[in-house]
Amino acid sequence: MSTTVPKVFISYSHDDQAHKKWVLELAQRLRNAGVDAILDQFRVGLGDDLGSFMEKSVALSDRIIMVCTDTYVAKANDGLGGVGYEKMIMTAEYMNKVNTKKVIPLIRQNGTHIVPTFLNSRLHINFSREDEFELQFDNLLREIHEAPLFKEPPVGNNPFESVTEKPAESITDKKTELLKGWVDSYNQGHGFFTFDDLHRKLGCSKIFAEVYINELKKDEFIKTDLYQIGYNDTLFGFSLTDKTKLYAIQQGWITE
Repeated sequence: MSTTVPKVFISYSHDDQAHKKWVLELAQRLRNAGVDAILDQFRVGLGDDLGSFMEKSVALSDRIIMVCTDTYVAKANDGLGGVGYEKMIMTAEYMNKVNTKKVIPLIRQNGTHIVPTFLNSRLHINFSREDEFELQFDNLLREIHEAPLFKEPPVGNNPFESVTEKPAESITDKKTELLKGWVDSYNQGHGFFTFDDLHRKLGCSKIFAEVYINELKKDEFIKTDLYQIGYNDTLFGFSLTDKTKLYAIQQGWITE
C-alpha cells in the first residue's frame, strides 16, 4: 500500500447541475478517504485560465479519472469544448501511449459503456448503477491507494516434485477461499455461520481464523448476526452482506 497521498485529477463534462453535484460529491468522498482529488469546482474561479489548470492537473496527477457520460465521450472524440479542453484531450492521448495505468475510465452512462476512442482498450469501472455505488467506490479507492482486497498468492509447489527436492508449504489465500466457499454455501441455502463453523472451514489456527474474519468484517463483506434456534434461544455468528453478493457476481463465482 502506498504511504504517500495520491493526486487524482477528475476530468468531466458539465452536463447539468445534477451531474456536477455527483462529481463534486465523488471528489469530496475521495478527499475524505486520503486522496488529493483535484477538481475545477474546488480550484478554478472567475478569470482563471481553465485550459492551463487542466493541463497542469493532468501533468502533476498520479491518476486521472475520466467521468464518461455520452456528452463527455462526444466532446473527447470530436475535440469540442474550447482550446483548454482540446489541450487536455491531446495531453491525455499522448499520456495514453506512455503510461497505460494513469487513466481510469469511469462509466456514468445509463445503459451504455462507451468511453473515448483512445481508451477503448482500457479496463473501466462502472458507476452507472446507484445501488452499486459503495461497492464500486471501494474498488476505486483500493485501485488508487494500491490496496487490492485479494493479493495474488505466490506460486505453490509442483505436486509431482519430490518432497526432498522442495518442501511443501501452505500458500492458500484463506480469505478468498473462505468468502468463495461461503457464497457457495449461501447458494445452497446456508448463509449463517458461527465462529467454530468458519474455523473448521478455514482449517487453520483460531488466531488466524480471527484475523481473516475480522478483515472481512472490516471490509464489510460479512456482518455479525443472530440466528433464532428456539423460542428463547439465539446463536451468535456471521452472515454475508449485499456487498459480497454483488462482488461474487462480478468475480463470476455465481451465474444466473
